[in-house]
Amino acid sequence: MAGYGYYVVTTAQREGGAPPPSAEHLVNWSGTHECQVARFYQPESLEQLEATVKQAHKAGRKLRCVGSGLSPNGIAFNEAGMVSLALMDRVLSIDREQGQVTVQAGARVQAVADQLRQHGLTLQNYASIREQTVGGFIQVSAHGTGAAIPPVDEQVVALKLVTPALGTIELSKSQDPELFELAKVGLGCLGVVAEVTLQCVPAHRLVEHTTLSTLRDVRKRHAQRLRDNKHLRYMWIPNTDAVVVVTCNEVAQGQDPEAPTSKYSEAQRLAPLRTLLLSRLPAAEAEEVEGLSATQCRDRLLALGPLDAAWVKKVNQAEAEYWRRCEGMRVGWSDELLGFDCGGQQWVLETAFPAGTLDKPDGRDIAYMEDLLRLVAARSVPAPAPIEQRWTAGSSAAMSPAHGPPGSLHSWVGVIMYLAELAPEQRQAVTDSFRQYAQLVERELMPKYGAVEHWAKIEVPSDPAQLEVVQQRLAQRYPVAAFNAARQRLDPNDILGSPMMDALLPHTEVASA
Repeated sequence: MAGYGYYVVTTAQREGGAPPPSAEHLVNWSGTHECQVARFYQPESLEQLEATVKQAHKAGRKLRCVGSGLSPNGIAFNEAGMVSLALMDRVLSIDREQGQVTVQAGARVQAVADQLRQHGLTLQNYASIREQTVGGFIQVSAHGTGAAIPPVDEQVVALKLVTPALGTIELSKSQDPELFELAKVGLGCLGVVAEVTLQCVPAHRLVEHTTLSTLRDVRKRHAQRLRDNKHLRYMWIPNTDAVVVVTCNEVAQGQDPEAPTSKYSEAQRLAPLRTLLLSRLPAAEAEEVEGLSATQCRDRLLALGPLDAAWVKKVNQAEAEYWRRCEGMRVGWSDELLGFDCGGQQWVLETAFPAGTLDKPDGRDIAYMEDLLRLVAARSVPAPAPIEQRWTAGSSAAMSPAHGPPGSLHSWVGVIMYLAELAPEQRQAVTDSFRQYAQLVERELMPKYGAVEHWAKIEVPSDPAQLEVVQQRLAQRYPVAAFNAARQRLDPNDILGSPMMDALLPHTEVASA
């Protein structure tokens, strides 16, 4: 069962006690990680969840909580035992006066947004996709973009956490604030998040502008763009001088924006990608190509030579022309515009690093990209588009990659290789190539810029020496000792852990320098 489609009740559920487990085969959305779970639980109520956790704690059995299965690194997977809150997905209350919503952790972000809209509210920001569960959304410090907007964990007002040792506890800034700041990005290790209260903002429409720029222009106007735009996103196209700049700003109340603009029809915009694809396909497939979207065209094109750097450069050039024809503006609700099509199955490494403050950006974010693009060109990396760059303000959550004061600025950069449309042997070859690409970033850029991996995109190296480097990097950035002390207090039998988490955050102290 793949992606978030695996949430199917396969056995009868009992009210009150722990539901009976089933054995399940789970695959994450990218198809990069899978596991055969011996015991897979799907409680329907807080009481059932509490009984499930209590039972696992007493027996010393593993119980890792999974959300939508979207994380590229399969961070929630554990073959010994897992619990899904897919059946605990209700919006429990909406307080319009306080602008807050309380939800069960299994609620989907889009479902929450839809209900909030009816009450004139929305979440402060959204990630690229909205199929995450709220629990997974906060536990890995998911983020959108906006130099003055922190990752989503900063919107957490209160948590209800079902812990193995202490049972159900409630946390907030006034209830055990130190543990609260650890648990907001708890990585599923401190307890199963059962309920979350989030601070919302008034529902609002955005006007989005898309332009195709150059490195020189981006460098010149970057600081001003950060200050002038509520949301800013760059999509760098490797081995070209093209940078897609996407800005979003609130539509003022009473303002009536112009109608969406574009010089080209959809067919004209897609023509560069479709023409290149047709040049390599039999004429009989022409009709099928006419029905493909931009990301589908890219997947098909890359499958023709995913590791041929010259071919990937041609595909990138066609994509740059596609984006030139996409220049224009559109208007919509924030939850509609802030998401975007990420493409098909993929390997991705996203890193976060400090970049000064919004008032005084230090330029390291653009320097990082210049270094990265030079490395890609010099090493002939078959790097497809886009290399996505986003920004957030700091988060008070101790384990957030963007931990820092409110005025701090943090940049997030993701490199990618696609797996969709590939035969098994091609997938393995691309996987091997991506590991080399990621190691290049880890070795040449991350130490220089003080970057760390996004928690949903960090992988455990198979080489012990490389693993030690990752452990040291995490120990330098995060309060690992305090986090592990909280794990010991709340989960002394480590039932919520996994081989991945125990490797990255070992209970034995790792030197941070």
